[in-house]
Amino acid sequence: MPSLTKRTTALLAAAAVALTASATAATAVNRSSTDTSAKVSAAAAAPEASIGTAAKKKDAIGGPKKGAALWKQKGITKQLKNSGVSWYYNWAPQPNGVKAPKGVDFVPMIWGKDSVTKANLAAAKKHGKQSNTLLGFNEPDLGEQSNMTPQQALDLWPQLEKTGMRLGSPAVAWGADQDGKWLDQFMKGAKKRGYRVDFITLHWYGSDFRSAQATNQLKQYVTAVRKKYPKKPIWITEYALMNFGAGQKFPSATNQANFVKKSTAMLNKLKYVEHYSWFAFPTSTNGQDETGLYRPGGAITKPGKAYRAAK
Repeated sequence: MPSLTKRTTALLAAAAVALTASATAATAVNRSSTDTSAKVSAAAAAPEASIGTAAKKKDAIGGPKKGAALWKQKGITKQLKNSGVSWYYNWAPQPNGVKAPKGVDFVPMIWGKDSVTKANLAAAKKHGKQSNTLLGFNEPDLGEQSNMTPQQALDLWPQLEKTGMRLGSPAVAWGADQDGKWLDQFMKGAKKRGYRVDFITLHWYGSDFRSAQATNQLKQYVTAVRKKYPKKPIWITEYALMNFGAGQKFPSATNQANFVKKSTAMLNKLKYVEHYSWFAFPTSTNGQDETGLYRPGGAITKPGKAYRAAK
């Protein structure tokens, strides 16, 4: 996992779009100052099922493993259909204006501690009916993301459980395979309290732009996490090649596409990896493709073509 100290808040325009659709939303954030990935605080708690039970613990999403991490842009509905993904999410409990084609399920997220409200989880249950899946807190181990202690997350977790939806763990930025780190503390606490976590959610970014080496590094991380949690399926909800060091660097479109091809083939072969989503589905609004798969209006990038080809 590369250094993540260069992350900044998202563009205010991207945040405003998401905030207007949420009853109690917080700041949208992203991976870079030029990236408009509107990761939104927007959450809820609608008590229905008892703690430790689930309406459906098995994966309810049909089709390919691949999904989309996105925000609204021109042509997004056609792009989702063109890509062949089976699901998408947007760091929020509701679609925020995204109209998905048939067969592409929305997976809501409870972004952070301020997101845990009745209104937001009611929205998550409503809009996540098809997937019956709820993603937990976004990168709580980072101050510029949801910024929560394991204790804070554990105290709020029962409200997520009461939805009866299938629950993904909080998605840490790094160290999910390591003893004593954020996820380890959370999972041990959840086990002690008898809380339910149905699958492990991961983020991964590689700064080695050689596609074969990067694919192997991703596989090593995923398999290490699986070894630590052998009974839990895994979702990778953000991954790409991106160096978060000084100046923030990206590989060429060709290199990124080669990595997409190799990494998706690898992830599709790992039976315990239920789903994955590239970061990000749209390109940046600054006119640069960076890691994006589709440009506003419909044009597909080289990495996008490789992602579309993944089965």
